[in-house]
Amino acid sequence: MGPLKGIKIIEMAGLGPAPFAGMMLADMGADLILIERKADPHKFRIPDCNRRGKRSIALNLKDEKDIETLLQLVEKADVLFEGFRPNVMERLGLSPDVLQKRNPKLIIGRMTGWGQYGPLSTAAGHDINYISLTGALRAIGRKGQAPVAPLNLVGDYGGGGMFLVTGILAALVETQRSGKGQVIDVAMTDGSAVLMSVFNSLDGMGIWNIQHGSNFLDSGSHFYEVYETSDGKYISIGSLEPQFYALLLEKLGLNLEEFKAQNDPSKWAEYKEQFTTIFKTKTREEWCNEMEGTDICFAPVLDYLEAQKHPHNVARETYMELDGIVQPAPAPRFSRTESEVKFGSQAAGENSEEILKDWGVN
Repeated sequence: MGPLKGIKIIEMAGLGPAPFAGMMLADMGADLILIERKADPHKFRIPDCNRRGKRSIALNLKDEKDIETLLQLVEKADVLFEGFRPNVMERLGLSPDVLQKRNPKLIIGRMTGWGQYGPLSTAAGHDINYISLTGALRAIGRKGQAPVAPLNLVGDYGGGGMFLVTGILAALVETQRSGKGQVIDVAMTDGSAVLMSVFNSLDGMGIWNIQHGSNFLDSGSHFYEVYETSDGKYISIGSLEPQFYALLLEKLGLNLEEFKAQNDPSKWAEYKEQFTTIFKTKTREEWCNEMEGTDICFAPVLDYLEAQKHPHNVARETYMELDGIVQPAPAPRFSRTESEVKFGSQAAGENSEEILKDWGVN
């Protein structure tokens, strides 16, 4: 099933968030084929979440016959996307002009860190560099400490992979009206800048500044914070709204009148010190028993293995097992055209003959 059933997508094998985007599209039902190098194919199946639901064909893109095979696949495709540096596809003789000459309706997704043009476009980089350039990294950190890299979630996967998926889905809708393809320039710098848009708004309202630990969402406040428990574990509190804040105080046995200055930054350090002391009097499980499921806006801070076993995630079947590893199940959820994982990771080139037959390529 899946809302993208019948959509044919070509993914040029690469690293990082492009395979993640391909996983998302394959989960949604697209017939997604992975173009891999014939020179160095994997002779075994890699237990990689990002390869699930994709069939693999191995081609030598320096061989004219294999290039022609790819171009015949392009003629049948709705989308082709790649995550190479600018001009790599051009050097292979696979520029957008060449591809769209064979298929004018082809949507081409091009994802890079810096974008297809600009002074840094050809420079090497990684997630941490891209989010440095847009202010995202600088905004994440505690008072008096250096910025903290949020894994590679903000640049690679949020600003890159998810924006590539969004762009492809939007272009698929548009091409139904116009009958024409187009090229999507996905830059992780652009995407992470868009993810920061709310803070531009808050700055414009005069309620945000660049200093770590001085704002209500960046560990500055006492009511939106992570606290350690008596067993060395952690819980999170997000009691932003006054009614949720009042309930939090009630559960902590504190007087609302004494803590009424919720939004006065000059009181935050004092209030946080008392919260810290109280939360260390009980274990994480004890706080869960008292607060989880209430309107306090509370959750235990779980590691990724604990998350797989939490009752809420178990009830929603948020995780699944495939290729011997537990991994997230498809999201989002559709009421009628339900997403599914069709099969696990395939070896490089494992499906070559099958793909050519199914797509009608000699």
